[in-house]
Amino acid sequence: MTQLSWQKSSFCQEGEACVHVATAGPGAAVNVAGSADPGEARLTLSPAAWSAFLQAVKNPGAT
Repeated sequence: MTQLSWQKSSFCQEGEACVHVATAGPGAAVNVAGSADPGEARLTLSPAAWSAFLQAVKNPGAT
């Protein structure tokens, strides 16, 4: 099993509930978890679904 390296959102401040994201490498599924237990993926997305999500967040009126 590939070890995931979890990254915290750059918008997260110390002590806040945050989003953590990890992948096993380029083109791999994207794992998303909350700050309560970032080592346990709560949601696994395809790279295309993750990209679509990010675009929707960055441009909410463009969908």
